[in-house]
Amino acid sequence: MKDLIIEKMYEWSKKPYQKFFKRNEPWNITPKDLILLPKDSLGFHMGCFLLKYNFEMQPKLEDHDVIHVLTNTGVSVIEEIGMQYYLMGNGKKSIYLFMVVFIGTLFYPNRLKTFYKYYKRGQNAHPFYKLPFEKMLYKSLKEIQFTFNIK
Repeated sequence: MKDLIIEKMYEWSKKPYQKFFKRNEPWNITPKDLILLPKDSLGFHMGCFLLKYNFEMQPKLEDHDVIHVLTNTGVSVIEEIGMQYYLMGNGKKSIYLFMVVFIGTLFYPNRLKTFYKYYKRGQNAHPFYKLPFEKMLYKSLKEIQFTFNIK
């Protein structure tokens, strides 16, 4: 039931967040374009991620999917909350992030150890959340992860 509530909250908040808070331009690329990139590239792995979960590219929210790929984080509600903890540990600050962390902690206090592990992983990585990911789609996924100590 908690998972359903969080999923609905995401659906309700996604459009206003895209419209009012995201200033970047949507990427002009599809998952099918991405899987044509070199097999070791960030873009190829992002395309595989999107196709694996049957996801569409969300305009202006593409970075979110890239971060899933870079951090090797799944898409369950707990993993989504964990990824926000990871980003908070990496230095990101946003209303949306704090909202997810607060509600996630409130709904899943029994997962605090898990969330703390995500937070520490984010702290141990070099700040990467502001990188121009669209320009990095051809770069090697492993190289980016190594350079920024993303684990």
